[in-house]
Amino acid sequence: MASVTLAAERNIILFITDDQSPDAGCYGNAAIKMPNLDALAADGTLFTHAFATTASCSASRSVVLSGLHNHLNGQYGHQHHFHKFAAFENVQSLPVLLTRHGYRTARIGKYHVAPEPVYHFETTLRGNARNAVQMADNSEPFISAKDDRPFFLYFATSDPHRGGGVDKNSPHRPDLFGNRPNRGSHQGVDEVFYDPEDVIVPPFLPDTPTCRAELAQYYQSCSRIDRGLGRLIEILKKTGKYENTLIVFTADHGIAMPGGKTTVYEPGLRVPFIVRNPYNKQRNIRNDAMISHVDITPSLLDFAGAYNAKTGGALQKLIDFKKPQERAPAENRGAKVSKFHGRSWVPILTQKNAEGWDEIGASHTFHEIQMYYPMRVVRDRDYKLIWNIAHPLPFPFASDLWAAPTWQAQYRQGPTTKYGKRTVQTYIKRPEFELFDMRKDPDEANNLADNPKHYELLQRYKEKLKAMQKRSGDPWIIKWRYE
Repeated sequence: MASVTLAAERNIILFITDDQSPDAGCYGNAAIKMPNLDALAADGTLFTHAFATTASCSASRSVVLSGLHNHLNGQYGHQHHFHKFAAFENVQSLPVLLTRHGYRTARIGKYHVAPEPVYHFETTLRGNARNAVQMADNSEPFISAKDDRPFFLYFATSDPHRGGGVDKNSPHRPDLFGNRPNRGSHQGVDEVFYDPEDVIVPPFLPDTPTCRAELAQYYQSCSRIDRGLGRLIEILKKTGKYENTLIVFTADHGIAMPGGKTTVYEPGLRVPFIVRNPYNKQRNIRNDAMISHVDITPSLLDFAGAYNAKTGGALQKLIDFKKPQERAPAENRGAKVSKFHGRSWVPILTQKNAEGWDEIGASHTFHEIQMYYPMRVVRDRDYKLIWNIAHPLPFPFASDLWAAPTWQAQYRQGPTTKYGKRTVQTYIKRPEFELFDMRKDPDEANNLADNPKHYELLQRYKEKLKAMQKRSGDPWIIKWRYE
């Protein structure tokens, strides 16, 4: 198959972190120090309303790299160990499509998708995914290689995911979030340390000493990411690549705290999203378009000259999804799925108020194998509807979130104990529908779904949700008809 001829200067770096909310100075958090991210935002476009489509690591990364909701690409949950979820074998991913269109591709850090032939990169670089500075240094030979082809680098940290044990020096024993104990540092990283008294506790979390201690560790991990971003930009400038490389900075989903990760509440879905297009003259743009992870693949293909805006798919009809169609509802079966669920944001990077970007959808099914709890979401600027399809079940916990000291400290006090804007009991036991007024109630504290005054509003958003499910080939659309 003939490839598209590209100018060698259209390089791409997709920098994706693990479990990070939009916490940075450029997003209004003055307590956390991420100067390199702030500088990137000032030199590019910051999206104020960017969303994951699912707050689960593997499932989310499959969406990022395919442009398809995970209910259609098949990566329903975690890839690793005994979970073993994997995408359908005939999905054609972003790195494969870019390779076909003349790019050399490499990944470094966290991968977490399967099967490998579907998400194949030509080169796998080695590096400690908890040390983004080292990752940047190890990426330099690939960036500076003597090769006429443009490059795509998938740069995926494991920070600020939970892990590495607990801080035994603290009476609250917070998770270390990958930090070294005894206030040590990762090699080559000028670490930033935080006093728990200085962190900003978001409304969905309890303002307790334990929570503050955990947030201080989380902040340190985020600042370590920022050091790596700075080193990567230094390397791009040193090698003469900075002015011909598109940089995208985002996260797979929100913070690893109950109420964030694995939920479809705002703290689970909202992500940082900054794009620096070297060919845009306008800088320091704050763009309020509602974008999501399904838009990444078509956007990067668009920048590479490999996207067909008329059809919403890759050029030369490179995609064929027979297996997902077989799992689609009858009304979608047989339809040729030849386009992505998202679209390119490249044309709106210099706009502040982009028209027609006012709705996103979300789809969650699994995290770990024991966490079956399908949820579907439609959200616009006014309201958000959550359909908890498995609502008779208690909401399941990821193993690390269940063990989180912040959660355990509240859980042990009983079901009526406050946990942010909710109680322990209302967090675990959820209704079938949750409808929130996002303008008046951005913290999602007041469910309107059971209020008779909002019956017609609920029906309207159910129809919007069904339309989203139909567009994206969601198998769970069948439940509306039979139950």
